[in-house]
Amino acid sequence: MHELGIVFHVIKRLENLASEQNLSAIQSVTLEIGEVSGVVPSYLTDCWQWAVKKTSVMQNSALRIETIKAVTLCNSCKQTYSTVEHGKTCPFCKSGDTVLSVGNEMNIKEIEAC
Repeated sequence: MHELGIVFHVIKRLENLASEQNLSAIQSVTLEIGEVSGVVPSYLTDCWQWAVKKTSVMQNSALRIETIKAVTLCNSCKQTYSTVEHGKTCPFCKSGDTVLSVGNEMNIKEIEAC
């Protein structure tokens, strides 16, 4: 389960930010997670709820998750399409010469703090 490692990494970054900015508490964090990133949101949430209790600055911090839809670009016809719906084969020209444009990333989008 790599979700726990992701949670530890995010918490560490936010603790550093809190220290640099003299923040007393972080109320919520919004993460953007790519649709095909391999991250399971329910696992991430479970890990988050367990891990934030171990840090004073984030003890009651809520986690919000937003999904980034996966989009693939066809190198043959230059069209983009939904990756999850169509996979690696372009639905327009049937080419397999495609590349994932977005949907595999994870970003810290927003932090609410005081």
